[in-house]
Amino acid sequence: MNATAPLKGRVALVAGATRGAGRQIAVQLGAAGATVYCTGRTTRERQSEMGRPETIEETAEMVTAAGGNGIGIGADHLDPRQVRDVVARIDAEQGCLDVLVNDIWGAEGLFSWDKKLWEDDLDVGLHILRLAVDTHIVTSHAALPLLVRRPGGLVVEVTDGTAQYNESRYRVSFFYDLAKASVLRMAFALSEELKGFGGTAVSLTPGFLRSELMLEHFGVTEASWRDGAAKDPHLAMSETPVYIGRGVAALAADPDRARWNGASLSSAALAKEYGFTDADGSRPDWWRYDAEVIGEGRPVTTEGYR
Repeated sequence: MNATAPLKGRVALVAGATRGAGRQIAVQLGAAGATVYCTGRTTRERQSEMGRPETIEETAEMVTAAGGNGIGIGADHLDPRQVRDVVARIDAEQGCLDVLVNDIWGAEGLFSWDKKLWEDDLDVGLHILRLAVDTHIVTSHAALPLLVRRPGGLVVEVTDGTAQYNESRYRVSFFYDLAKASVLRMAFALSEELKGFGGTAVSLTPGFLRSELMLEHFGVTEASWRDGAAKDPHLAMSETPVYIGRGVAALAADPDRARWNGASLSSAALAKEYGFTDADGSRPDWWRYDAEVIGEGRPVTTEGYR
Protein backbone atom coordinates (compact mmCIF):
# COMPACT_ATOMS: atom_id res chain seq x y z
CA MET A 1 0.00 0.00 0.00
CA ASN A 2 1.22 3.51 -0.87
CA ALA A 3 1.91 5.24 2.45
CA THR A 4 1.19 8.71 1.08
CA ALA A 5 -1.80 7.65 -1.04
CA PRO A 6 -3.25 4.54 0.64
CA LEU A 7 -6.44 4.72 -1.41
CA LYS A 8 -4.82 5.08 -4.82
CA GLY A 9 -6.73 2.86 -7.23
CA ARG A 10 -9.83 2.81 -5.01
CA VAL A 11 -13.18 4.20 -6.15
CA ALA A 12 -15.66 5.93 -3.86
CA LEU A 13 -19.14 7.36 -4.20
CA VAL A 14 -19.99 10.07 -1.67
CA ALA A 15 -23.70 10.73 -1.93
CA GLY A 16 -24.57 14.11 -0.48
CA ALA A 17 -21.16 15.70 -1.00
CA THR A 18 -22.19 19.25 -1.80
CA ARG A 19 -21.28 20.69 1.59
CA GLY A 20 -20.64 19.91 5.23
CA ALA A 21 -19.47 16.48 6.29
CA GLY A 22 -20.05 14.97 2.86
CA ARG A 23 -17.82 17.51 1.15
CA GLN A 24 -14.88 16.89 3.46
CA ILE A 25 -15.37 13.13 3.41
CA ALA A 26 -14.97 13.34 -0.36
CA VAL A 27 -11.95 15.66 -0.06
CA GLN A 28 -10.17 13.50 2.51
CA LEU A 29 -10.77 10.35 0.46
CA GLY A 30 -9.21 12.26 -2.40
CA ALA A 31 -6.28 13.33 -0.24
CA ALA A 32 -5.66 9.61 0.34
CA GLY A 33 -5.53 9.07 -3.43
CA ALA A 34 -9.03 7.82 -4.24
CA THR A 35 -11.17 8.51 -7.26
CA VAL A 36 -14.29 10.06 -5.75
CA TYR A 37 -17.65 10.47 -7.42
CA CYS A 38 -19.39 13.33 -5.63
CA THR A 39 -23.16 13.68 -5.95
CA GLY A 40 -25.70 16.22 -4.79
CA ARG A 41 -28.60 18.31 -6.00
CA THR A 42 -26.95 21.72 -6.25
CA THR A 43 -24.84 22.34 -9.34
CA ARG A 44 -23.63 25.49 -11.04
CA GLU A 45 -26.75 25.33 -13.21
CA ARG A 46 -29.40 24.69 -10.54
CA GLN A 47 -30.00 24.89 -6.80
CA SER A 48 -31.78 22.50 -4.51
CA GLU A 49 -34.69 23.54 -2.30
CA MET A 50 -32.13 24.54 0.35
CA GLY A 51 -30.97 27.48 -1.77
CA ARG A 52 -27.33 27.10 -0.76
CA PRO A 53 -24.39 28.51 -2.79
CA GLU A 54 -22.11 25.45 -2.54
CA THR A 55 -22.03 23.25 -5.64
CA ILE A 56 -21.09 19.67 -6.36
CA GLU A 57 -18.59 20.84 -8.99
CA GLU A 58 -16.72 22.79 -6.31
CA THR A 59 -16.48 19.67 -4.17
CA ALA A 60 -15.09 17.63 -7.08
CA GLU A 61 -12.49 20.33 -7.74
CA MET A 62 -11.47 20.28 -4.08
CA VAL A 63 -11.04 16.49 -4.26
CA THR A 64 -8.73 16.82 -7.24
CA ALA A 65 -6.78 19.66 -5.62
CA ALA A 66 -6.27 17.45 -2.55
CA GLY A 67 -4.58 14.79 -4.68
CA GLY A 68 -7.42 12.55 -5.78
CA ASN A 69 -9.64 12.42 -8.83
CA GLY A 70 -12.89 14.24 -8.19
CA ILE A 71 -15.92 13.75 -10.43
CA GLY A 72 -19.02 15.79 -9.68
CA ILE A 73 -22.45 14.64 -10.80
CA GLY A 74 -25.70 16.45 -10.12
CA ALA A 75 -28.25 13.93 -8.87
CA ASP A 76 -31.40 13.83 -6.78
CA HIS A 77 -31.15 10.69 -4.64
CA LEU A 78 -34.93 10.49 -4.32
CA ASP A 79 -35.04 9.62 -8.01
CA PRO A 80 -34.00 5.98 -8.55
CA ARG A 81 -33.39 6.57 -12.25
CA GLN A 82 -30.89 9.35 -11.59
CA VAL A 83 -29.07 7.25 -9.01
CA ARG A 84 -28.96 4.22 -11.31
CA ASP A 85 -27.46 6.47 -13.98
CA VAL A 86 -24.73 7.57 -11.55
CA VAL A 87 -23.87 3.96 -10.70
CA ALA A 88 -23.93 2.93 -14.37
CA ARG A 89 -21.45 5.70 -15.12
CA ILE A 90 -19.14 4.54 -12.32
CA ASP A 91 -19.35 1.00 -13.64
CA ALA A 92 -18.62 2.09 -17.21
CA GLU A 93 -15.69 4.33 -16.21
CA GLN A 94 -14.17 2.33 -13.34
CA GLY A 95 -15.67 -1.16 -13.34
CA CYS A 96 -15.83 -1.24 -9.54
CA LEU A 97 -16.91 0.60 -6.41
CA ASP A 98 -14.94 0.22 -3.17
CA VAL A 99 -16.54 2.78 -0.84
CA LEU A 100 -20.11 4.04 -0.59
CA VAL A 101 -20.81 6.95 1.76
CA ASN A 102 -24.47 7.81 2.32
CA ASP A 103 -24.39 11.35 3.69
CA ILE A 104 -27.61 12.57 2.12
CA TRP A 105 -29.71 14.81 4.38
CA GLY A 106 -30.99 18.14 3.03
CA ALA A 107 -33.67 18.65 5.68
CA GLU A 108 -32.09 21.52 7.63
CA GLY A 109 -34.69 24.19 8.23
CA LEU A 110 -37.59 21.81 7.66
CA PHE A 111 -37.96 20.20 11.06
CA SER A 112 -39.35 21.88 14.16
CA TRP A 113 -37.84 21.77 17.64
CA ASP A 114 -40.90 23.13 19.42
CA LYS A 115 -43.87 21.19 18.07
CA LYS A 116 -45.33 17.84 19.04
CA LEU A 117 -45.96 15.31 16.26
CA TRP A 118 -49.67 16.11 16.11
CA GLU A 119 -48.97 19.85 15.91
CA ASP A 120 -46.44 19.53 13.09
CA ASP A 121 -47.04 19.66 9.35
CA LEU A 122 -47.42 16.03 8.31
CA ASP A 123 -46.42 16.58 4.69
CA VAL A 124 -43.23 18.34 5.75
CA GLY A 125 -42.46 15.61 8.29
CA LEU A 126 -42.88 12.85 5.74
CA HIS A 127 -40.70 14.79 3.31
CA ILE A 128 -37.98 14.97 5.98
CA LEU A 129 -38.08 11.18 6.28
CA ARG A 130 -37.91 10.81 2.50
CA LEU A 131 -34.85 13.08 2.37
CA ALA A 132 -33.15 11.37 5.31
CA VAL A 133 -34.11 7.72 4.86
CA ASP A 134 -35.50 7.00 1.40
CA THR A 135 -32.47 8.61 -0.27
CA HIS A 136 -30.12 6.24 1.54
CA ILE A 137 -32.21 3.22 0.59
CA VAL A 138 -32.45 4.28 -3.06
CA THR A 139 -28.69 4.82 -3.23
CA SER A 140 -27.74 1.56 -1.55
CA HIS A 141 -30.19 -0.39 -3.71
CA ALA A 142 -28.53 0.96 -6.85
CA ALA A 143 -24.89 0.94 -5.72
CA LEU A 144 -24.49 -2.26 -3.71
CA PRO A 145 -24.55 -4.65 -6.71
CA LEU A 146 -21.43 -2.87 -7.97
CA LEU A 147 -19.83 -2.64 -4.53
CA VAL A 148 -20.20 -6.38 -3.79
CA ARG A 149 -18.72 -7.34 -7.14
CA ARG A 150 -15.43 -7.82 -5.31
CA PRO A 151 -14.85 -8.44 -1.58
CA GLY A 152 -13.81 -5.72 0.84
CA GLY A 153 -16.34 -3.01 0.07
CA LEU A 154 -17.14 -0.38 2.70
CA VAL A 155 -20.49 1.34 3.34
CA VAL A 156 -20.61 4.35 5.68
CA GLU A 157 -24.00 5.62 6.82
CA VAL A 158 -23.56 9.14 8.19
CA THR A 159 -25.99 10.16 10.91
CA ASP A 160 -26.19 12.32 14.03
CA GLY A 161 -25.50 10.53 17.30
CA THR A 162 -24.16 7.15 18.26
CA ALA A 163 -26.48 4.19 18.77
CA GLN A 164 -25.93 4.40 22.52
CA TYR A 165 -26.77 8.11 22.58
CA ASN A 166 -29.85 7.89 20.37
CA GLU A 167 -31.25 4.91 22.26
CA SER A 168 -31.18 6.84 25.52
CA ARG A 169 -32.12 10.36 24.40
CA TYR A 170 -35.08 11.89 22.61
CA ARG A 171 -33.77 14.17 19.87
CA VAL A 172 -36.40 16.85 20.64
CA SER A 173 -38.17 16.58 17.26
CA PHE A 174 -40.18 13.46 16.35
CA PHE A 175 -39.15 13.49 12.70
CA TYR A 176 -35.51 14.33 13.41
CA ASP A 177 -35.29 11.61 16.05
CA LEU A 178 -36.81 9.02 13.73
CA ALA A 179 -34.63 10.04 10.78
CA LYS A 180 -31.34 9.71 12.64
CA ALA A 181 -32.31 6.50 14.44
CA SER A 182 -33.38 4.96 11.13
CA VAL A 183 -29.97 5.57 9.56
CA LEU A 184 -28.30 3.87 12.53
CA ARG A 185 -30.47 0.81 12.07
CA MET A 186 -29.93 0.87 8.32
CA ALA A 187 -26.17 0.54 8.83
CA PHE A 188 -26.70 -2.43 11.14
CA ALA A 189 -29.04 -4.12 8.65
CA LEU A 190 -26.55 -3.61 5.82
CA SER A 191 -23.78 -5.05 7.95
CA GLU A 192 -25.75 -8.29 8.16
CA GLU A 193 -26.46 -8.36 4.43
CA LEU A 194 -22.84 -7.65 3.44
CA LYS A 195 -21.24 -10.29 5.67
CA GLY A 196 -21.38 -12.99 3.03
CA PHE A 197 -19.73 -10.70 0.48
CA GLY A 198 -16.74 -9.64 2.55
CA GLY A 199 -18.22 -6.18 2.97
CA THR A 200 -18.33 -3.83 5.94
CA ALA A 201 -21.10 -1.40 6.90
CA VAL A 202 -20.94 1.09 9.75
CA SER A 203 -22.79 4.15 10.96
CA LEU A 204 -20.71 7.22 11.66
CA THR A 205 -21.46 10.48 13.44
CA PRO A 206 -19.51 13.70 13.81
CA GLY A 207 -19.67 15.65 17.02
CA PHE A 208 -20.76 19.30 17.17
CA LEU A 209 -20.03 20.02 13.52
CA ARG A 210 -18.90 23.43 12.26
CA SER A 211 -20.53 23.09 8.87
CA GLU A 212 -21.15 26.04 6.58
CA LEU A 213 -24.70 26.25 7.97
CA MET A 214 -23.52 26.14 11.57
CA LEU A 215 -20.96 28.88 11.04
CA GLU A 216 -23.65 31.07 9.48
CA HIS A 217 -26.01 30.31 12.37
CA PHE A 218 -23.45 31.67 14.82
CA GLY A 219 -22.49 34.59 12.58
CA VAL A 220 -18.85 33.55 12.40
CA THR A 221 -16.33 32.17 9.93
CA GLU A 222 -13.97 29.26 10.35
CA ALA A 223 -11.25 31.79 11.19
CA SER A 224 -13.37 33.44 13.92
CA TRP A 225 -15.44 30.46 15.09
CA ARG A 226 -14.40 30.81 18.72
CA ASP A 227 -16.35 34.07 18.89
CA GLY A 228 -19.52 31.98 18.58
CA ALA A 229 -18.94 30.62 22.09
CA ALA A 230 -20.52 33.81 23.40
CA LYS A 231 -23.82 32.55 21.96
CA ASP A 232 -23.28 28.91 22.92
CA PRO A 233 -20.29 28.05 25.13
CA HIS A 234 -20.43 24.42 23.97
CA LEU A 235 -19.23 25.58 20.55
CA ALA A 236 -15.77 25.46 22.12
CA MET A 237 -16.01 21.67 21.71
CA SER A 238 -17.02 21.77 18.05
CA GLU A 239 -15.11 20.18 15.19
CA THR A 240 -14.58 20.84 11.51
CA PRO A 241 -15.87 18.51 8.77
CA VAL A 242 -12.23 17.60 8.12
CA TYR A 243 -12.32 15.45 11.25
CA ILE A 244 -15.03 13.05 10.07
CA GLY A 245 -13.52 13.13 6.58
CA ARG A 246 -10.20 11.90 7.90
CA GLY A 247 -12.06 9.24 9.83
CA VAL A 248 -13.69 7.82 6.72
CA ALA A 249 -10.37 7.88 4.84
CA ALA A 250 -8.63 6.04 7.68
CA LEU A 251 -11.40 3.46 7.85
CA ALA A 252 -11.32 2.89 4.09
CA ALA A 253 -7.53 2.40 4.16
CA ASP A 254 -7.63 -0.12 7.03
CA PRO A 255 -7.21 -3.66 5.64
CA ASP A 256 -8.77 -4.98 8.85
CA ARG A 257 -11.83 -2.69 8.76
CA ALA A 258 -14.20 -5.69 8.80
CA ARG A 259 -13.74 -5.78 12.56
CA TRP A 260 -15.97 -2.68 12.67
CA ASN A 261 -18.83 -4.33 10.75
CA GLY A 262 -22.16 -3.26 12.24
CA ALA A 263 -20.55 -0.77 14.63
CA SER A 264 -21.83 2.66 15.53
CA LEU A 265 -18.78 4.95 15.35
CA SER A 266 -17.90 8.59 15.93
CA SER A 267 -15.21 10.82 14.48
CA ALA A 268 -13.57 10.92 17.92
CA ALA A 269 -13.56 7.13 18.27
CA LEU A 270 -11.88 6.76 14.90
CA ALA A 271 -9.35 9.48 15.75
CA LYS A 272 -8.41 7.58 18.90
CA GLU A 273 -8.05 4.35 16.92
CA TYR A 274 -6.16 5.69 13.91
CA GLY A 275 -4.28 8.62 15.42
CA PHE A 276 -5.46 11.46 13.16
CA THR A 277 -6.51 14.93 14.31
CA ASP A 278 -8.91 17.65 13.33
CA ALA A 279 -7.66 20.44 11.05
CA ASP A 280 -6.24 22.38 14.02
CA GLY A 281 -4.32 19.41 15.42
CA SER A 282 -6.78 18.73 18.26
CA ARG A 283 -8.91 15.64 18.92
CA PRO A 284 -12.30 16.83 20.17
CA ASP A 285 -14.40 14.13 21.78
CA TRP A 286 -17.87 15.63 21.69
CA TRP A 287 -19.86 12.56 22.75
CA ARG A 288 -17.75 11.95 25.87
CA TYR A 289 -17.99 15.65 26.64
CA ASP A 290 -21.76 15.53 26.21
CA ALA A 291 -22.05 12.61 28.64
CA GLU A 292 -19.60 13.83 31.27
CA VAL A 293 -20.02 17.60 31.15
CA ILE A 294 -23.44 18.44 29.72
CA GLY A 295 -25.10 15.29 31.04
CA GLU A 296 -23.72 15.80 34.53
CA GLY A 297 -24.44 19.53 34.59
CA ARG A 298 -20.77 20.45 35.04
CA PRO A 299 -19.30 23.83 34.03
CA VAL A 300 -18.16 24.11 30.44
CA THR A 301 -14.57 23.02 29.96
CA THR A 302 -12.57 21.68 27.04
CA GLU A 303 -9.74 20.40 29.23
CA GLY A 304 -9.27 16.70 28.61
CA TYR A 305 -11.83 16.66 25.82
CA ARG A 306 -9.95 18.06 22.81
